Amino acid sequence: MAARRGSAEWKGGLKGGAGTVRVGDGVFEGNYSFSSRFEEGEGTNPEELIAAAHASCFAMALSSALEKGGNPPDSIKAAAEVHLRFVDGAPTIAQIDLDVVGGVPGVDQDAFQATAEEAKAACPVSRALAGVPEINLTARLED
Repeated sequence: MAARRGSAEWKGGLKGGAGTVRVGDGVFEGNYSFSSRFEEGEGTNPEELIAAAHASCFAMALSSALEKGGNPPDSIKAAAEVHLRFVDGAPTIAQIDLDVVGGVPGVDQDAFQATAEEAKAACPVSRALAGVPEINLTARLED
């Protein structure tokens, strides 16, 4: 399998400095700062990038699991919310909430929930984040 890249450059001290983060070969490039990470300042932050990675990986894993079960989805809309909290005096990713809505013909809510739980466990990003104490999942079918 291919290796994937990301890079960042930070200039200055923690609170007064600023950085640029790059995904791949420039697919996404954005600014980040102390303010964008720990306050409500402009720019992105590592936790948003982790949330996007987790949501996209989980959506693919769920789509794959549904397809293998004979029910390919029309759509999977996944979102992740990463909670950064102080634990033992250090900023820590302490919780991730995954929310998914699926358009899946032929699948009832119980089967969708069970498949979503399996996909959450199998998703490579979920597995990489196994040290996060709490990863919650809300899964529902489109109305």
